[in-house]
Amino acid sequence: MTGRQDGETLAPGGFTPQPGSDGEALTPTGFQPLDPGQRPERGPLWPKLVLAAAVALVGAVLFFLLTARSLEIQVDAVGEATVTIQGLSVPLGQRYLIRPGDYPVTVAVPGYRDWQQVVSVTDADSQQVRVAPSILPGRVSFTSEPSGATVTVAGAIVGQTPLEDLNLEAGATEISLALARHQTSEQVLEVTGRGVEQTLAVTLAPDWAAITVPALPPEATVWVDGEPAGSAGTALELMSGERQVSVQAPGYLDATFDLTVVAEVDQVLELVELLPAAGILELQSSPVAANVTVDGVFMGLTPIAVELAPGRNHLIQVSKVGYNRRSLDVALAKGATETRNVVLKPRLGNVSFRLSPPEAELWINGRLQGAGDQALDLPAVEQRVEVKLAGYASQRLRVTPREGLGQVVDVQLLTEAEARKAALTPEITSALGQTLVLIDPLAEPMNSFSMGASRREPGRRSNEVLHTVELERAFYLATTETTNAQFRQFLESHDSGQIEGNSLNREHQPVVGVSWQQAARFCNWLSLKEGLPPFYRETQGIIDGYNPSSTGYRLPSEAEWSFAARVEGESYRKFAWGQDFPPNQPVVNVADNTSALVTGRILNGYADGYIVAAPVGSFPANHRGLYDMGGNAAEWVHDVYSIPSANAELATDPLGALKGDNYTVRGASWALSRLSELRLTFRDYGASGRDDLGFRIARYAE
Repeated sequence: MTGRQDGETLAPGGFTPQPGSDGEALTPTGFQPLDPGQRPERGPLWPKLVLAAAVALVGAVLFFLLTARSLEIQVDAVGEATVTIQGLSVPLGQRYLIRPGDYPVTVAVPGYRDWQQVVSVTDADSQQVRVAPSILPGRVSFTSEPSGATVTVAGAIVGQTPLEDLNLEAGATEISLALARHQTSEQVLEVTGRGVEQTLAVTLAPDWAAITVPALPPEATVWVDGEPAGSAGTALELMSGERQVSVQAPGYLDATFDLTVVAEVDQVLELVELLPAAGILELQSSPVAANVTVDGVFMGLTPIAVELAPGRNHLIQVSKVGYNRRSLDVALAKGATETRNVVLKPRLGNVSFRLSPPEAELWINGRLQGAGDQALDLPAVEQRVEVKLAGYASQRLRVTPREGLGQVVDVQLLTEAEARKAALTPEITSALGQTLVLIDPLAEPMNSFSMGASRREPGRRSNEVLHTVELERAFYLATTETTNAQFRQFLESHDSGQIEGNSLNREHQPVVGVSWQQAARFCNWLSLKEGLPPFYRETQGIIDGYNPSSTGYRLPSEAEWSFAARVEGESYRKFAWGQDFPPNQPVVNVADNTSALVTGRILNGYADGYIVAAPVGSFPANHRGLYDMGGNAAEWVHDVYSIPSANAELATDPLGALKGDNYTVRGASWALSRLSELRLTFRDYGASGRDDLGFRIARYAE
C-alpha cells in the first residue's frame, strides 16, 4: 500500500478504491444494530463434552503409550497360567505395557501353588520377570505282597502297607519297603506331583532258604548264631547272610562251622559226624600248686581241669617238691565231669635253729615259732625264715630241709648300727675309674669333733674359729684329686696351662684352673652318667642350690674334708704327715727348694722332687688311704665361704648356705710353703679357678 496523494478524498469508513476496478465506486452500507430483545440461537452442549472427553482420552492414551514400558512375564509351569497385576497394564501376549512403579503380581497355574510377589517396573524399555511356582504334592498309594511292609520315604518311616493317598513332593524320591524275613525293596519313584494320583505295588521276595543239616547221632540239634534252630536232618528256614552253625548233642563235642546262606537257594549239607566229648577231671590238691601229669604228660599245676578221653583208664600223678607223690586211676564217661581233691603227705626234715641273742624270735613262712633255739621238723621244701628282735637288724634266709638229714642253722643278729655298717661297701669306683673309700663317722671313736684352731696355735688365722660339729651320715671320698684326663671327659677343651715352661696339663696331674661352678657341674655330669640323682640344683647352666638327700656325686663338705684329713682315732693331725714341722722327708708336694723360680717362696731345706703339680698319688696316703690331702693342689669344698661363730649351736652334717658368691678352699698346694698354709686347719676362699686349685669328689653312702 502506498501513501495517500495530495487531493485524494477518503471514502467513508476509510476505504479507498484501488485502480483496476470496473471504475465503480463501492458504496458504504449503514450499520443496523440488533434488536435488544432478539438473541442468537445456540446448539446442544453434549457434543462438546463428548469431544472434550475424547480429546482427554486420546491424550491419556497417548501419555500412557509414551510413558509405558514393556514387561514380559514368563511362567515355568505345565498348564495355562493366569496372571493378575494390580494396577494399569495392557496385556500383549506374554508382555504387558505398564508404567514404572511397584505392582503386586499373582500367577496362578492349576497343580501349582499361587505365586505372589511385588514386581518393580523400572524406566528400562523392556523388562522380564521369570516365575517358577512350586508344584503341589502328588498323592501316592503303596501296596505290597505280602502286606504289612514298613514304608520308608527319603529315610523316614511313613507307615505300613497298604498305605493310601500319601502326599509326596514332586521329583525323584527314594522309597524302601521292608518286611521281616523278606528282602527289602529299594527304588527311586518319580513323583509327578500337581495332585496327580500314583500307586506303587511291590512284591517282596523271601529272604531265607531251606537248609538241611544231616548229623550223627540223629538226636543232634542245630544252633544258628547261638540260637536253637531245630533238629538235624530237617529243613530249616535260615535267613540269608553269613551264619555260624553249630551241631550239638549231649556227650559229644560240638561241630561248628560258617555257612553262607543265599536267599531262595536251598541247600542240603554233608553229613556231620560228632566226636564223643572228653570227660573233665577237676583236680585240686593240698598243698596247692602241685604238678599234674596224665599218662606221663605234664598238664599244669593244681587246681586244674584236665580233659580225659572217655571210656578208658588214665594214670593221674600229683607231685610237689617236699611231698610224697600220689597216683590215681581215673576213667570217665563221655562228657562226664568229676572232681577229685588230693592230699599230699609231706616229707619232713629236721632243722635246728641256734639264735643269738637267745631272746630273738623265730618266724617261718610268716608264722611265729617261738623265741630262742628251736628244733623243728619241716616239709622238705624251701622255707622262708626270719629272725628278729627289737633293736637289732632282722635277718631273712631260706632253708630247704632234707628228709632223713638233719641241719643246723646259726643266726646271729647284729645291732642296727652294725648291720648298717656291714651293708655299706668299704670302697666303690666311679665311671671314670676313681676310687672312693667309705668313711662312717658313727663307726669311729668320735664323730663329734672340733674344727678350727686355738688362738694360741702358731700360724692360726682369724677365719679358723674354733667350733664343734658332728657327723652322722656315712660318705665316700675319692682317694685322689680329679685329674686332667678325668675332667676332660666332661669338658674336652679344658687346659690347665703351664708355669714358666712347667706343664700343669699332663693327664695324671690334678686338674687346676677350674671354678667352683665347673667343679660342681662335673659332679652332676658324673651322677647322670651313672644314673644317680644329681646333688646340685642347676638352672640354665648355673648351680644355684643342692639336694641334701641325694646320693649323687658332689664336693666334700668342709666338715667332711676336715674329719677325713685331721681326725685320727681320738686325736687330731696338725699336718698331713703328722705333728712335726717341717717334714724331714718327701711326704707331700709343696713349694720346695726347686720351686723358688716359680713361686718365689719355698720351704727351706725341703725337696719333694716336683717344681709344680705332681701326678696324683705320688706321695704316701694318710691314715685313711687318702692322697694329697695336704699338698699338690688345694681343693674346692662344697660350702659357701663363711666365718663360723664360736657360740653357734652344734651343727650335724653341716652343708652351709644353698648358694653364695665365694666358696671355701681347703688344703695346701705345690705353690704354698708357710707354716700357716701347710696346717690342715688352713682355710681360703674364692670363686674363680687358679693354677694350684683343684678338687676331689665325694658322695653320701646312704
